[in-house]
Amino acid sequence: MTFRRLLLAGAAAVLAPLGVITLVQAQSVGHQPGAKHGAVIVAQGTPGGAPPCAQCHAFNGVSDASGAFPRLAGQSAYYLAKQLRDFASGERASAIMSPIAKALSPDDVADVATYFATVNAPFLPLKTGDAALVKHGEELAKIGSAERRIQNCDNCHGPEGAGEPPAIPYLAGQYAHYIAFTLQMWQQGFRKNSLNTMGVIANKLDYQEIAAVAAYYQQVQSTIEADEARGKD
Repeated sequence: MTFRRLLLAGAAAVLAPLGVITLVQAQSVGHQPGAKHGAVIVAQGTPGGAPPCAQCHAFNGVSDASGAFPRLAGQSAYYLAKQLRDFASGERASAIMSPIAKALSPDDVADVATYFATVNAPFLPLKTGDAALVKHGEELAKIGSAERRIQNCDNCHGPEGAGEPPAIPYLAGQYAHYIAFTLQMWQQGFRKNSLNTMGVIANKLDYQEIAAVAAYYQQVQSTIEADEARGKD
């Protein structure tokens, strides 16, 4: 078993019981998360004042190519629900998301997360960044930097940023602007979740390294799809 698999196995062993406790505490007794109700909230918002998620993230969770808002489609329900709870608790600070998360009931959070997790939406065709920048990002993602003691991103986020559900999100095809923004949020202390992992890593990255990693992950999904298409010819 590789070091990476040992690390993930150990993390899963620690997180699994905590995750069960969190979900039991967060949801009403007997509530079964429902994608159908989640879709209603995404489209219409809630009577409690939460606006429709689709206003920013689109109904299919793809958001838009500006990268102002992240792609949510296909992320795990566990991860999405945790982020909403963290916005509500202040573990993640956002002038936009914090009040929205606070307006959602625990059942609403579970349902919205379930809906987005079940959506199979296409990846938008995105412009590839500067070739040298993308190459640098690929090196950081796959190898890291021993000299600067930066761990490679794939170690936790999976080969080519495919993610390690349920706790670790995919990065492949996520918007560069959003990836860069959220790394900066860790650097500036606005994200307090995952301080011992992502907080440490983010603070080792300089501006150019953040831009490089973000550029690489934005285009890697398009590269994978192009390779698959050529293989079918």
